[in-house]
Amino acid sequence: MTRIGSPFDLSHLEDEWLEADGFGGFASGTAGMLRTRRYHALLLSATRAPGGRMVLVNGVEVWLEAHGQRFPLSMQRYGPDVIYPDLRGSLDSFDTVLWPTWRVRVDARTVAITEAFVSKATGATVLRWRLEGNGLGDLGVPVLKVRPLLSGRDYHALHHENPAFNFSAQISGDQSCVSWQPYGGLPVVGAATNGVYTHAPDWYRNFCYVREQERGLDYREDLATPGVFSFDIASGEAVMILSASSASSASGKSDTATSILIANDKTTAATHAAYLAQTEQQRRNALGSRLQRSADAYIVTRNEGRTMLAGFPWFTDWGRDTFIAMRGLLIASNRLDDAEAILLEWAGTLSEGMLPNRFPDYGDAPEYNSVDASLWFVVALHEYLATQHASAATRAHLQQAAEAILTGYTNGTRFNIAACADDGLLRCGVPGVQLTWMDAKVGDWVVTPRIGKPVEVQALWINALRIASAWNPQWQQPAERATLSFRQRFVDPATQALFDNVDVDHVPGTVDRAIRPNQVFAIGGLPFPLLEGAAARAVLGQVEAQLLTPLGLRSLAPSDPAYRGHYGGSPLERDGAYHQGTVWLWLIGPFVEAWLRVNGASAPNLAQARARFLAPLYAHLDCAGLDHLSEIADGDAPHTPAGTPFQAWSLGELLRVENLLARFERGGA
Repeated sequence: MTRIGSPFDLSHLEDEWLEADGFGGFASGTAGMLRTRRYHALLLSATRAPGGRMVLVNGVEVWLEAHGQRFPLSMQRYGPDVIYPDLRGSLDSFDTVLWPTWRVRVDARTVAITEAFVSKATGATVLRWRLEGNGLGDLGVPVLKVRPLLSGRDYHALHHENPAFNFSAQISGDQSCVSWQPYGGLPVVGAATNGVYTHAPDWYRNFCYVREQERGLDYREDLATPGVFSFDIASGEAVMILSASSASSASGKSDTATSILIANDKTTAATHAAYLAQTEQQRRNALGSRLQRSADAYIVTRNEGRTMLAGFPWFTDWGRDTFIAMRGLLIASNRLDDAEAILLEWAGTLSEGMLPNRFPDYGDAPEYNSVDASLWFVVALHEYLATQHASAATRAHLQQAAEAILTGYTNGTRFNIAACADDGLLRCGVPGVQLTWMDAKVGDWVVTPRIGKPVEVQALWINALRIASAWNPQWQQPAERATLSFRQRFVDPATQALFDNVDVDHVPGTVDRAIRPNQVFAIGGLPFPLLEGAAARAVLGQVEAQLLTPLGLRSLAPSDPAYRGHYGGSPLERDGAYHQGTVWLWLIGPFVEAWLRVNGASAPNLAQARARFLAPLYAHLDCAGLDHLSEIADGDAPHTPAGTPFQAWSLGELLRVENLLARFERGGA
């Protein structure tokens, strides 16, 4: 896990941490305590798991009082860009070794330690504070003060001062357990503590979220604070357990705050927090490696089954991302029960041979605007079934789902998706709809429409046909025919690499020569390569020469006039660059597999692959989204990370390639 300091390296001030609850909710923030996004919060709950996410407790204002002096232990950023209190000189260190932990120097002899973690057992956020040293003893008995900062809003929105906010509190007899309901219909927020609550309503105004400002979005917010908790921290650890009642009841988890309110015992919160910490530490240790502990964040509940979030903080569950990511996050990590549950959950959403591209956050009808999500499902199914984990009934059910996909695609389905009679390749696309993974769209502008026969779609189609032919021979001939057509139609005579698209806009014979990473799937990233020998070397050579960066593959070659080397600015600017040169970290997986297939998996090549291609990703675990991998990075050096800092398929592909390398090192195929 990540360690920063001591002394604290200020270049890591805005690196981000994540604590997920397994139901779509999470806590997150920065190593430097400053909230930089609207999504940073201590209690963010999914009211309709994994959707309906609401920000309930955004943060806390924390300080020590001793003999009339005030020593701040938290800092905030206010507009236009004012940090107050400013603890940057007092922040000794931050680490995520167990969970987010800060050390703040109060004076020469005293350090205050703050811990924050989410308990998967309860869905609650646990905050703990303690002192090391005795410098404050000269100033009298120190008292810790904590003001919760509340909103009660959709996690995509912002909150502003208004008369409708309900400050009223339900308080236990000894004032240590309190609950609030900021707005009617929202979850009840509970705070169970070993302190004493004093009701003192107020507004903290004009918080500034710089990441939102950079993205061209609204970035200022007002938060309500209903009161102050006081703790006798000189006598021991101070504890606050935050929970949301509706999220707890909906998930079947115990309502921590309510149970402690009923107990009405000041020792209960501290005892329960210690139990939750012990239980959570044991759970995390049992997960295995650092990567596997991070992978656990993306696995969440949907209905009675399981699904996978594409990333944090803003993604929901996307089909394409799920089936790509699960190969590393679950199958390569031997989490086969979860893999089976997710495959079965998604198989139940089949419609006209298609699986959804994503589930909207608010429970609306799933969106089926993807040509490749269904094909990635077949690939993930293949890798899962190869483990021999599935029962005969499950195997038959999943194979039936794959057959429905291939039949639907063969006969034709939505968005002009169909196998062509003349060459057996898969066509797709209608104007105004983005169907491939290069799916940026702004209003009516589809940035990379790729209507026709995109190269990676053919690789997926042929792989799916070959996979199904193992149990149903009827798919063998279509697979052979499509493979022959692919080799005849996709090789660019000028470079011997591959076209990105043929029959562009469904015009026979037209080609797209844009140099993109999609061609790598013909030689890596899928179970069955379509090219070997000189043809494979030509593809790898072009990709390595023009697209490879330390963090992944560019989505377009810098030599292309449409290339955009920086991802940033307004939504229009960002979406215009998303697949026009921006680096995608997940693509390093198929590239490394292709590189080993072409160059051979000798011991020197395996060592070179680790040093050249994987080492930069491991270094990236210690910046941006700590212990995770970012979604994207700038195409231009220094390849600054961007997009979401916690991306499932980026981490999944690193795990998958690690598993692949380990098999080769053991002498396996």
